[in-house]
Amino acid sequence: MEIFLDGPFYNPTKGNLKLPEVLDEIQNYMKEKPEYQYEVIVGCDSSATEDPFFPVVVLVWRKLGGGRFFLKRIHYSQQKFYNLHQRILQEVFLSCQLALHLRDSFKDMMKKKSPEISYEFQYIHADIGENGPTRSMIKEVTGLIRGNGFEPKIKPESFAASTVADRYS
Repeated sequence: MEIFLDGPFYNPTKGNLKLPEVLDEIQNYMKEKPEYQYEVIVGCDSSATEDPFFPVVVLVWRKLGGGRFFLKRIHYSQQKFYNLHQRILQEVFLSCQLALHLRDSFKDMMKKKSPEISYEFQYIHADIGENGPTRSMIKEVTGLIRGNGFEPKIKPESFAASTVADRYS
């Protein structure tokens, strides 16, 4: 978990924020229009190199009304990732690790400060799909996500990973 506590998360509007500030910004965004329903989603992607960056995204989606994201680029200077399988599993590991930490913290904060706002925090988006080299990993990845208590979304529904995080990999 320390990997997410050190250093900032980036948001195009707010700039660099620490993790507690990210939670505050998500809550503030929801408070702007509390009549909407929201989803908080985590996803990750990586660059296709032996020395990849892993942009991990926390996305708050206002259903039918846009969204905001917060991104942290993680790089392992002492570790190489020689194949796609290693990189994909690391993406999912990082997503699960962050989602597990955030879900409980966010739930407690929302109960205390904004119990009237309707939201879900159950999805992790994985950058895998039926039509590519990752199709053989679908059961493994979705099982890993479910085993951590979340529902997996894969391409084409995994926009937090395959669109947002992909831009920053």
